[in-house]
Amino acid sequence: MKLAVLLATFNRREKTLSCLASLYAQELPPGTEIVVFLTDDNSSDGTRSAVAEQYPDVNIFKGSGNLFWAGGMRNSWTEALKADPDYFLLLNDDTLLLDQAIHRLLGYYATDGASPNALAIGSTLDVANNEISYGGRKLYHQKKVQSYSAYSETEYIECDLANANIMLVPRKVVQQIGILSDRYTHSIADFDYTLMAKKAGFKAVVMPGVLGNCVDDHGNNWKSSEVSLKERIKYLKSPKGLAYKEYMEFIKIHFPSHVPEAMIKLWMKTLFPVLWDKFKK
Repeated sequence: MKLAVLLATFNRREKTLSCLASLYAQELPPGTEIVVFLTDDNSSDGTRSAVAEQYPDVNIFKGSGNLFWAGGMRNSWTEALKADPDYFLLLNDDTLLLDQAIHRLLGYYATDGASPNALAIGSTLDVANNEISYGGRKLYHQKKVQSYSAYSETEYIECDLANANIMLVPRKVVQQIGILSDRYTHSIADFDYTLMAKKAGFKAVVMPGVLGNCVDDHGNNWKSSEVSLKERIKYLKSPKGLAYKEYMEFIKIHFPSHVPEAMIKLWMKTLFPVLWDKFKK
């Protein structure tokens, strides 16, 4: 069985090397081969040379410097398709896999009734606050984007949305719905992919327990009263911020009746951040 591991990185040499160390330390199921595809988006910190030196088996591709996360992952995924693997593991370069993580992901497909008709999602822990940082989420309502964390220490839980910090995708899913959409520059692409998979009849299932460690770096510093309105609007439109245009496109596709409310909330966050934090629901 061949497992393609997909990564995208930009100026995070040490984090990328640590991620790869955790990957190559995995005890794999018998007969499992991993092949790593990493797109480095023209880093200036020596990421490519360091990875090539320490992990010569990694397939490294140089980006333009404008790929961002989703573009880098699409590039890695496109290259991985040529190897025709059985599974694709989407892995964030700042995620450290715990022992047996891949075993536990692949083990899901050996459970009763779990054929390769589902995305297998791994939860990550932010050890600084001992809270789940990334993983699966369930919608409060199927017509609105609001969601809550889907996590259990002991049970497999179906989810509606998922982060691709640790996401295992069977070949069958890719053959039917393809790879991450090119509508998205940075974030949102993984949530979109999960919803597209579910619409195509596949499940998205969160594995029991924690499979990796990853810091939640989606801070709220931009909401500070010291941040000017001009900077907040810039953040609203930035691909690495609230990605206004792409987010609204995402809402139109998956939650069309939620468009007016979503638009109002984005502008409320931007124009009145202090009030938003106080009265948001």
